[in-house]
Parts: sequence; structure tokens; C-alpha cells
Amino acid sequence: MSRRKQVYEGKAKVLYEGPEPGTLVQYFKDDATAFNNQKKGVITGKGVINNRISEYIMTLLGDIGVPTHFLRRLNMREQLIKEVEIVPIEVVVRNVAAGSLSTRLGIAEGTNLPRSIIEFFYKSDELNDPMVSEEHITAFGWATAQEIDDIIALTLRINDFLTGLFLGIGIRLIDFKVEFGRLYQNDDMRIVLADEISPDNCRLWDIRTNEKLDKDRFRRDMGGAAEAYHEVARRLGILPEGGPRDMKGPEVMQ
Repeated sequence: MSRRKQVYEGKAKVLYEGPEPGTLVQYFKDDATAFNNQKKGVITGKGVINNRISEYIMTLLGDIGVPTHFLRRLNMREQLIKEVEIVPIEVVVRNVAAGSLSTRLGIAEGTNLPRSIIEFFYKSDELNDPMVSEEHITAFGWATAQEIDDIIALTLRINDFLTGLFLGIGIRLIDFKVEFGRLYQNDDMRIVLADEISPDNCRLWDIRTNEKLDKDRFRRDMGGAAEAYHEVARRLGILPEGGPRDMKGPEVMQ
């Protein structure tokens, strides 16, 4: 890794120059952070699991026509991705009240929402990722009105797909965060799904017990974070009890 040029390092991943023009290598770390980097720790094996889960979900989304930056997994911790210009907006989809929504609005955690809610947050660690409106986004040039329309349409499609995928393995998709990028090819530009989809940026609860199977176990000092990530991967058929293997189909819960 020392021979490669590092392009960017975030809280959970490192980006390196890719082997071909227009590509990057995305490395998944075991580092865990919460509350805008105020809490730091390590979840052993998280990078390996998130690499596999994100590969699996990005591949499935690509199969149903959702454009993504994902190309292929390279090894246990790295995947090859297309280089994109990240839109500086985090998009959060909420299906059930939890986390900051419950805190901000005084809604009991676990309350079903009448419909899925989309929220936007400006990507800025210095400002603690403030919540913003579509008017803010267009006024300050972070994205155009058309790009916002494309992002919303893709986000709702992703939500529908993920809700069904997780429901089939006995998991409730409470909420999740996604990021998008501008992919430039020749004279064309299109919005594509970027970053990752994993228990790092999804709230996942067991349908029967409401047990949390995501990073909330780290945020809230509940313990068992690594086991929770492994359980999600096991149910998806990516990491069965026997250990890592090639990607298989998900295990359907009865």
C-alpha cells in the first residue's frame, strides 16, 4: 500500500489511485467513529465485512438499473470503484423514527412513520454536518434542481429495494444514509450512488426482537458490534457460520 498514492482518507475508508484512469481503490478500515468523530474506536473485522456487504448490495442495485461507482472487489478489504465528484450532501432516508429524528422531534424510537422521509445534510465536519433544505442546496450551488430530482428518485428506489432485501432475511430497515457522485464520461455526466452501504450507515433491527444489528451498538456502548455486523453478513449469505466464502444468495427467514 505504501507504493500507491493516497487520494483521500475518511473516517472509515481510504482512497488510493486506481490501476486505470478514472478509477480508485477503496480500502475499508476497522476504525469506528460516532457523534462527528467525538467518539472513536475499532470494530475488529468491520472493514472486511463492510467490503463484502457493500459489494453484494452495490452489485444487486446495479442489476436493477441503479447506477453506482462500484466496479469489483479486489480483496478482503479493497474494491475498485469509478472516480466520481462527490456531491457534498448526505441523503438520509427514514422509515422508522430513531436516532437524531427521535431526539429532534421528541418521537419515540421505533415509531413507524406514515411515509418514508428524506433529509439532506451538508457534508462538513467543521459544521457538524448541518441539516439543509433543497433551497440551501441549490442556492449555494452544491447541486442543481435536476440533480436533486435524480438523487431523490434513486434514493427512493434504493429504499424500496433494500427494505425488501432486508425484510426477506428478518431485518427491519429503520433508516440509512447514502451519498452520490457525478460520473463524467466523455461529454456526459450522470448521478451515481457512491460511498458504501453497510451496517455503518444503515440502522438494522431484527424483526422479531428489535435487536440492533448496526453501528448503534458502538455509538451507545451496547457491546457486540462486531458480532452484529457478522450476523448481517451471515443472513445475507456472505459470511456463513463456517467463515468467509464466495458470495452466495441471501438466507431467507421463515
